[in-house]
Amino acid sequence: MKAAEYFNNGYSCSESVVRAAIEKGIIPEELLPVATAFSGGMGSGCLCGAIAASQIIIGWLYGRENQSGNEVKARALAKQFIEEFKKSHKATCCRVLTAGMDMASPERKAHCTNMVNDCARILDEMIKVKV
Repeated sequence: MKAAEYFNNGYSCSESVVRAAIEKGIIPEELLPVATAFSGGMGSGCLCGAIAASQIIIGWLYGRENQSGNEVKARALAKQFIEEFKKSHKATCCRVLTAGMDMASPERKAHCTNMVNDCARILDEMIKVKV
């Protein structure tokens, strides 16, 4: 998927998911800088950046005061996204998902590429737009 391609070409996990959504025209380009802060578990190793970016996209599409805004739907989709991700990975915390991997290792890069791909796939299935 395009998000994994971005990840493997210098964008962070969160930026990659958002960049792919921007390219598809589903969110505005102004959201890319927002995604930077969510990289690497928001700098603390907590929530996976690719998941956080997916939530940014869901919020943009379905959040309060948007053209299709409905905060109940946004929250329901956010929860559904997390449940789908956890079916495959059991956790959403970056530290847990990458436990025992050196930050700069090829193993971690490949593992995180998989996380980015999975987030893009789940988003694709939920909103019917390939990211």
